[in-house]
Amino acid sequence: MKRTASGKTALKIVAAIVTLAVACGLCLLTQDNVEAAIKEHRVERLNARIENIYTADYQKMADENLAAARGKSAATLDDPFVEENPYGTNTTSLYVYFTTDDATSVSYTVSAAGYPDFSATAEQGDDYATTHEFLVLGLIPNVKNTITLTLKDSSGKTVATKQITHKGAKTLGEEEVRLEQPVEPTDAATQALGNGLYAILGNDSNDQDFMYYYDVNGVLRGEVPVLYYRSHRLLFDDDGLMWFSASTKHFVGMNRLGKLEKIIDLGDRFILHHDYALDSDGNIVSLATDLTRSDHAVQDQVIKVDTTTGKVTQLIDFGDMFPDYKASTDHSGIDESDPSATNRWDWIHFNTIQLLPDGSALFSARETSTIIKVDDIEGTPKLDWMVGEPSVWDGTSYKDSFLTKIGDFGDTGGQHSITYEEDPSLPDGQYYVYMFDNNFGYAMTRPDFDWTTIKGISTAQSSKDENSRSQFRKYLIDENAGTYTEVQSFDVPYSPYVSSSQEITDTINLVDTGMQGVFGVYDDAGNLQAQYRMALSTGYIYRVYHYDFKGFYFA
Repeated sequence: MKRTASGKTALKIVAAIVTLAVACGLCLLTQDNVEAAIKEHRVERLNARIENIYTADYQKMADENLAAARGKSAATLDDPFVEENPYGTNTTSLYVYFTTDDATSVSYTVSAAGYPDFSATAEQGDDYATTHEFLVLGLIPNVKNTITLTLKDSSGKTVATKQITHKGAKTLGEEEVRLEQPVEPTDAATQALGNGLYAILGNDSNDQDFMYYYDVNGVLRGEVPVLYYRSHRLLFDDDGLMWFSASTKHFVGMNRLGKLEKIIDLGDRFILHHDYALDSDGNIVSLATDLTRSDHAVQDQVIKVDTTTGKVTQLIDFGDMFPDYKASTDHSGIDESDPSATNRWDWIHFNTIQLLPDGSALFSARETSTIIKVDDIEGTPKLDWMVGEPSVWDGTSYKDSFLTKIGDFGDTGGQHSITYEEDPSLPDGQYYVYMFDNNFGYAMTRPDFDWTTIKGISTAQSSKDENSRSQFRKYLIDENAGTYTEVQSFDVPYSPYVSSSQEITDTINLVDTGMQGVFGVYDDAGNLQAQYRMALSTGYIYRVYHYDFKGFYFA
């Protein structure tokens, strides 16, 4: 067929369009590849920088550099010495040092255009001192900050003020400077939370990981880089150190100025996961995985880390405590502490440990939806009792260890963040345990178990399921009677995995719905008093806890 002139023109136009489209596609593809390569390079450099910070050599060098620079300064109130983030452990912090003739306290207010003020009384070692050395938290990144220092004598009289201006450092991560607040804080929430901070523990990322501090207004007041994985909670010892996990293999003790005074590597046998606590001797008792096991069982060990020597000791192998139950489960699962691991046996999956004053401990076992108490964990560990749906343990001798439920309520499903709470008004042998009840029935290693046996439980895998809710839940444990009773419960947004809860005061509670990236402050009836939403990096926010930081950052 002979083509007409107009037909040839049309074909040329089509060919030109196709050629242009292909060229644009290649350009876009090339641009995407270049941007990905640039990001990968940036992350690699940042990772290397953080790895260097978490070394004794770097901390020693930072200490020497700080002392040398400070020695060249007048370091008076009129001309104070300041240094941005001297130890590399809190991006937007500001170290301040000066001396005065008279002993005073120091409080500060950080102001930046467009943001609420942030105020605190600085922890400087003594309530009233002539040498003032402290860390200012709360600078807004990338903008001019005005820090107003107020000095008071022991009578409470203001004796001097000083203003410092400083541009806040650029954050290392991409977190929001101010979180979305679907519900603004009520007066009750604001008063209860005070000048403390929310610690965002595990907005898990494929890039660099951080711990973040946010204030009651949802404003970023601190960015703490960690090596990888996440920090699970903050522990404060009697020597003025704040302990936290910086990776699956590292515990660190940080002082109030941001210096890492202790860096402990767990070695080749164990990696930590999900939770840890300080015992009465100031040592860390941690949930762990034994990497040397031939059966590849994970998240079923307890270890002790001597915070003085760094020595690691195995305390419990739950496979030895529950051999019959372990043998009844399917050999399947992953190790959330090691994404590269395969063929793992996640048969019990502990996610919380709580140490009790008598040397016993409470454990939350997600895979069995059971709360377990073990006596004498640092001596001769022995099962004391269990709480949950007993039929999960059918066919084993451990079923006889269950406390008796008093009342008509459904048991927990995959609970997280259980917390032991003493109450002096209760008789000996009684105490409370509260938790985030995910209310999710599933176990990879028990594929045939019917979780709908538990009243009101959800089996929905998605946190977006409109018919599912999680709960804040509180039990009264009566060891004398061998019973447990639900004394408080209210619905919260649904998260089948992760999440946390915390009683801030007798009437105010903090609840993190991790898979939705939302955390809220509730009264005891479950009414929202404040709510915050954080953009998720890749999957979820593991925990959010509130800390007042008194005796550490704040006096």
